[in-house]
Amino acid sequence: MSDTVGEIMTSDVLAVDPADTIGETAQKMVERGVSSAVVSDYGNLIGIVTERDLTRAVAGRVHSSEARVREWMTPDPLTLGPDATPAEAAKIMLDNGFRHVPIVDDGRAVGIVSIRDVARWSTEEG
Repeated sequence: MSDTVGEIMTSDVLAVDPADTIGETAQKMVERGVSSAVVSDYGNLIGIVTERDLTRAVAGRVHSSEARVREWMTPDPLTLGPDATPAEAAKIMLDNGFRHVPIVDDGRAVGIVSIRDVARWSTEEG
C-alpha cells in the first residue's frame, strides 16, 4: 500500500516552456501519451496545461502555431509535496474538478499525480 504521492506519481513529467505554442505542446503530449504538461520557467513550476486547456483554445478558434501556452495554461496550480498522501491528492482533485496535481519539491515539478493514479491507489487500499 502506498503511503505518499511520491510513491504513486509519474516522475517522468513533460515540462514545456510558457513561450511554446499550444500546437507544439499538443504534439509533445500525444507523442508521450500524456494528458497534461507542467509549464516551467527556468526550472520553476509556473503553470499546468491539460487536454481541457487545449480544447478551450481550439474552441476559441486560436491558431495552434501562434497561440502560446502562457495564454491557455492554468497559472500557479495547486500542488502537493512528495510526502503528501494519495487521499490529500484525491481531495484536491475532487474539490476543484482537477484531474492532475503537480508534485513539487523546492519549486520544481518532480512528478504529477492523475485521477487515474489515485483511483488505482484506492483499489489497492482494500
